[in-house]
Amino acid sequence: MAITLEVQYFNSFWMKRLYNLPGTTNGTPRTGPSINIEDGYNAPNLQNDWYIEEARIRGGYNNVSTDYGVKAYIVEDEPRQQTFGNTLIYSGIYNSRTGINQTNQFSVAEEITRALDPIEGTIQKLYAEDTNLIVFQEKKVNRALIDKDAIYTAEGQAITTSGQQVIGQFQAYGGNFGISQDPGSFAVYGYRKYFTDRDRNAVLRLSMDGITEINNYGMIDWFRDNLSSVTTSNGEITGGWDMYNKNYTLNITNTQSNTLSFDESSNGWTSFYSYNPQLMTSCLGQFYSWQDNKLWQHYSNADANNFYNTSYRSSVHLILNPNPIKMKTFKTINYEGSSGWEVIDFYSEVTGADEVNGAWVNYSDTTLTVPSYFEGQWVDPATNITYRQGFDRKQNVYMASLLNNSGPRDGEVIFDGSSSTGIKAFYANVIMQTDLTTDPGSQKQLFTVGSNFATN
Repeated sequence: MAITLEVQYFNSFWMKRLYNLPGTTNGTPRTGPSINIEDGYNAPNLQNDWYIEEARIRGGYNNVSTDYGVKAYIVEDEPRQQTFGNTLIYSGIYNSRTGINQTNQFSVAEEITRALDPIEGTIQKLYAEDTNLIVFQEKKVNRALIDKDAIYTAEGQAITTSGQQVIGQFQAYGGNFGISQDPGSFAVYGYRKYFTDRDRNAVLRLSMDGITEINNYGMIDWFRDNLSSVTTSNGEITGGWDMYNKNYTLNITNTQSNTLSFDESSNGWTSFYSYNPQLMTSCLGQFYSWQDNKLWQHYSNADANNFYNTSYRSSVHLILNPNPIKMKTFKTINYEGSSGWEVIDFYSEVTGADEVNGAWVNYSDTTLTVPSYFEGQWVDPATNITYRQGFDRKQNVYMASLLNNSGPRDGEVIFDGSSSTGIKAFYANVIMQTDLTTDPGSQKQLFTVGSNFATN
């Protein structure tokens, strides 16, 4: 009667030991194996240690080799790093009260990843608000539900329910806007989030009513020209919330630096600034910025118009346009405010193009500059009487005459060479700035600017 004999097979290991190393006397010298020693491991003894030459399962000829077994420190056969720019992953929990810390655990057996549409670009910014997580991609803004899911009714209304997943469903905000590659432009105050999308030449505000283009408030052309020229390699966009003045302050750096602010109370862009910050933030009602790796506080008791130990001038650009349909002669300029303002430019609109000596020329009438009240004074040595070349003051109103400084044009009547009063224009451009000598470091206020004119 035949019987079955169970033969026990064992895995075979063929081990070798090297003796013929350089420096020994037996045999022909040979070069030993090159071994990299990592931190935490003892260096092997090449003359006394054994090496596994071959290891086969069940000892069979050309059978499958045995593996290393389950060891946490063994790396993958092809340790290639993979980057998923549109995916979020979360670790285990952390509880400081119970001492549980699983932040280094990423179990592949659980659904711990959430992926967004890769066509909308990589994830640039995450912001947690209440129980939601706002995710900013290059071309889209989404909201992820935390510890809850959304169930939609037959009418399409979303109802949130408790969920087992940490990151729930993604809900996209309306509009094809993202944050491009400028997460540094992000700033937040209350429920309002501000950021830029330079790929679409837009400055955006995300609030309870969705996404709004705040660059449309009188600055469409300016942002179109300046945002479109910023690239990741040669420019930077930085934003911050000014808690002191309640403004969103934005710095755009490319070939030159521009810093400007958006005011919610007036719903418009109110001012350009001369300083060029690296970063901006607010703390305890104060506004701070960094420059040259130093922290600076704004609106302090330091001199006005002094940023980062450098003094600047304030300037305003105004347009005088009363009676728009009539030609006017602007004769004087006046303002109400502080002493120390001067007119550096006063000019009319340009005419149509004229051909002069084969070139096309646009003409514009201009006036002489108007010095400030202090810088324009001079004393007649004969009479010792003080005169004002620029602004004079009467009842705390500063006024000055405008002298035409335009060049002659073809066919124009030329007077005796002296400057005539005023300029003719439908509207006039006025640029005023503070001087450097009147009460340095003090604030220069400007309330109203006007001009006396005659209609033609």
